[in-house]
Amino acid sequence: SQLSKKYGNLYSLQLGWIHAVVVNGYDALKELLIKKSEDCADRPCFPLNEILGLTDKKEGVINARYGRSWKEQRRFTLSTLRNFGLGKKSLEERIIEEAGFLCNEFQAINGHPFDPHVILNNAVANVICSIVFGDRFQYGDKTFLELLHLFEESLIELTGFWGQMLNLIPWAIHFPGPHQNVFKIQRRIEELLSVFIKEHKETFDPSEKRDFIDAFLTEMEKARHDPDTSFNEGNLIFTTLDVFFAGTETTSTTLRWALLFMVLYPDIQNKIHEEIDKVIGKEKNIKTEDRVNLPFTDAVIHEVQRYADIVPTGVPRKMIRDVDIMGYFIPKGTMILPNLSSVLKDDTVWEKPHEFYPEHFLDSNGKFKKQDAFLPFSAGHRICLGEQLARTELFIFFAAMMQHFTFHLPDGEPKPSTDAPFMVILKPSPFKICIKLR
Repeated sequence: SQLSKKYGNLYSLQLGWIHAVVVNGYDALKELLIKKSEDCADRPCFPLNEILGLTDKKEGVINARYGRSWKEQRRFTLSTLRNFGLGKKSLEERIIEEAGFLCNEFQAINGHPFDPHVILNNAVANVICSIVFGDRFQYGDKTFLELLHLFEESLIELTGFWGQMLNLIPWAIHFPGPHQNVFKIQRRIEELLSVFIKEHKETFDPSEKRDFIDAFLTEMEKARHDPDTSFNEGNLIFTTLDVFFAGTETTSTTLRWALLFMVLYPDIQNKIHEEIDKVIGKEKNIKTEDRVNLPFTDAVIHEVQRYADIVPTGVPRKMIRDVDIMGYFIPKGTMILPNLSSVLKDDTVWEKPHEFYPEHFLDSNGKFKKQDAFLPFSAGHRICLGEQLARTELFIFFAAMMQHFTFHLPDGEPKPSTDAPFMVILKPSPFKICIKLR
């Protein structure tokens, strides 16, 4: 964003041996991601992906190259999420149920200072577990906690120094050292998933699809005579990993930012309480259909996503053909870094881009107002496949927490920082809060 002030909204950047083009600002990103969506629908091939075992026939869906495998896996994933409740009441009921477990965990802390990180992560992950594995886990389940811990460690390692070093010096994987941890964590995650997959295979009945894994096994059976199919053992693991990651990490992180902003802006929290008390009350479960009647609460959730800016550069793209963007020629094969942060904080679009200001999403009558420049999920062919699930979870979890609790800082504690250590996902630094049952 700083470089764009000197070099313009499109500029070239040399990242080691990789030549990239950074795209900034709403107008440029709209032209690229929406108007010329397919042109930039490929993914660059990073050495680290190969080290982790991603190949042409087992690359999941997030990092998959543009082609048959990606199209099959994305189409399958979206349709399966729909079949298992995405956009239907059955999944909404699961989220409402999990919000109840979440609030019970909060209440059991009995007002003592605590870091909400682990509990929020458990709640959000359990929703995706019910889709992928067919059931939720108790928050203290050892396998569940290990899996979630490994996902967090994997993100830190992959986006940290050693993960990026392996992208520049991939042959270093053949030598001992701390960088081997990147590989070890990935293999342990795959081992845990393989146990679940093995259990599913042993009890698999094609006539009764219980969850995402069963649905994938059914597709494998259908395509067993097709040598070019992407429905294979490798993609079963990697696509499951992608669904788990897309359905857990970003939503959990957004909810942590939401609670942080609530203790930093108590006046905003009070307005949410007043709105929920007036429209819903304190006993009735909050449902997705209530969103339209809770415009301020909805605006706050959107402003958390905009201001927290948790995926500032999105996932890198790669051009599949030559294009002209804003008068600049970008050749086929160029890596693209879409600076989503520059859109979410574009001063030509937002009234107060660098302040937490829910009124960005409210009209003069206090009704919710959509903003075209609200692109936290990216856009186009590669838009986040978990967008609809994330929107539903964010609303129900956040509104349920606000319905039942008042959040505040522990007595005598300094205000937490809103600075975030840079990774692919911007997470708030650890902080503690207290809760009071309303």
